Amino acid sequence: MIKFTDLLAKKSQHTETGLDDASLPAYFAATPQWTQDGPRIIRTFQFKNYYETLSFINAIAYVIHAEDHHPELVVTYNRCVIKFDTHTVNDGKGGISENDFICAAKIDAIFQQSFS
Repeated sequence: MIKFTDLLAKKSQHTETGLDDASLPAYFAATPQWTQDGPRIIRTFQFKNYYETLSFINAIAYVIHAEDHHPELVVTYNRCVIKFDTHTVNDGKGGISENDFICAAKIDAIFQQSFS
């Protein structure tokens, strides 16, 4: 069983090994707000206004940089959609790795602490 706190304690590392389909439910159980969208994980965060949305982006920027794992961000007035995948897995074809869930958990923690 994978726990949210276990993911928070880990650091992203270069990997060429993606997660297999059988292991994904345990990771999604630890990060239940995230869903699978093809070869990536995705979550939409809602905010009161543009200022709060940008504050969230600034808050997660440090984590994204420190983990060296950069998501696709779609930013609108009161919403931010975050999409994580790992381009180095599956022989360079991309897919989902543990790094995606490590970063998802850390972003969830920031949201819970400061924006919910």
